[in-house]
Amino acid sequence: MDQSSITPNASDQQLVANGDNESATSLLQDKQGRRRDNLSEVTFFEYMTVGILCYVNLINYMDRFTLAGVLDNVKTAFSIEDDKAGFIQTVFVVAYMVFAPIFGYLGDRYSRRCIMSFGVALWSLMTLVGSFMPEYKSFLLFRGLVGIGEASYSTIAPTIISDLFVGNVRSKMLAFFYFAIPVGSGLGYIVGSVATAVAGNWRWGLRVTPILGAVAVMLMLWVMKDPERGAAEESHMKTTTYKEDLKYLVKNPSFMLSTLAFTCVAFVTGALAWWGPQFIFLGLSRQPGVDITIGRVSLVFGAITMVSGLLGVPLGAWLGAALVKRYPRAHPVICASGLLISAPAMCAAMFLCESYFYAPFVLMFIGELALNLNWAIVADISLYVVVPPKRSTAEAFQILISHMLGDAGSPYLVGVISENLKRKFSPFEAPSKLVEFRSLQYALFVTCFVEILGGLFFFLTAIYIVKDKLKVERAIAVAAKII
Repeated sequence: MDQSSITPNASDQQLVANGDNESATSLLQDKQGRRRDNLSEVTFFEYMTVGILCYVNLINYMDRFTLAGVLDNVKTAFSIEDDKAGFIQTVFVVAYMVFAPIFGYLGDRYSRRCIMSFGVALWSLMTLVGSFMPEYKSFLLFRGLVGIGEASYSTIAPTIISDLFVGNVRSKMLAFFYFAIPVGSGLGYIVGSVATAVAGNWRWGLRVTPILGAVAVMLMLWVMKDPERGAAEESHMKTTTYKEDLKYLVKNPSFMLSTLAFTCVAFVTGALAWWGPQFIFLGLSRQPGVDITIGRVSLVFGAITMVSGLLGVPLGAWLGAALVKRYPRAHPVICASGLLISAPAMCAAMFLCESYFYAPFVLMFIGELALNLNWAIVADISLYVVVPPKRSTAEAFQILISHMLGDAGSPYLVGVISENLKRKFSPFEAPSKLVEFRSLQYALFVTCFVEILGGLFFFLTAIYIVKDKLKVERAIAVAAKII
């Protein structure tokens, strides 16, 4: 790449002279030569730290999607329709995204171990207490409090991994961390449906993760390693004001475009995760000779989500590590390709759900597998195009935007569209099963168009990714040189 075409870095450590550029590049190359590029060089305590973070991420998403596996039971218990059922997840995500920037700011400046421990303890306790709430409104309140607790963890955990590792090892560790999302989501469906079947009450599904959360708090306080910020990159850059952090992020094209792309991913995953089991159940129930329950559908859907995550997240990380050496723009291109593969597969699954038994599950698996390619890669992008002192703020900002415009509204939006279509198709009588299925089907088709839009944003990210990554690496090198 022609170095003269690279614009000066907009951070507090700027390169203003050609001599500084050459010196910084030399120092950067020296650091890259000392990087640990092999997992055999990772220490036991670093493995323990990543393992603890993955464990918490797993139970985090288990808790988040336990309700989705028993949504029909929840609707019956509170006597609510699709719109209010979707609003449960919206309340959770709104609280989550509103408090994410606060925890992001704190995570760049104070003890990350203490902040995360507080958050996990909060959401575990609120989940347990919320399971006893008899009314819809009080249950909504506690789901919102759960969202506050989870926001503290999700904004900070990836930055700890970024401060422990760099390069190829960081990508592998992030893949390990993010594969817990689809696996945890799948376990949530399974825990919800199994606990309901065993205990005869859907509320018992919410009482599993608080026990696991208590274990997580103890592990984080007494076992987990909290590295110095920027330690892996030997960064000595200082923190700046929150206003300067936000200004830096908004002017970072790779970060902003990948955030918009990830917002589309969040929209799709939020809607499908919440409504997927219910939709498949309605479709399969219309087929003659098929006798199936929502619990069984949730189990199968959960298994598909888990397996697609176990395969998709590592596959995306492997493709990224293998291709980025030859093609520096590979990361966003892989993410875009995954979305453009997922969209037609999901669309076909929705079309065939009322006519075939196995085909919708197979297509749904292909769609989820392709969608899962992006989890670890997007996290890696958001870390390596942002300087170390601003990474928790960047994670929080990405969470705010992706949830505000993504899964904060998508479950509710799909529910509202479905309810309005029911009223249109059956204005004077209770909607039939066919009307319920068709209304939810048309509402979920929105997700396919959003996936295509996300693919476009990832392709745009590929235009800027090389230049923005190099700017960060040079800024770190200059900071080290000044020290």
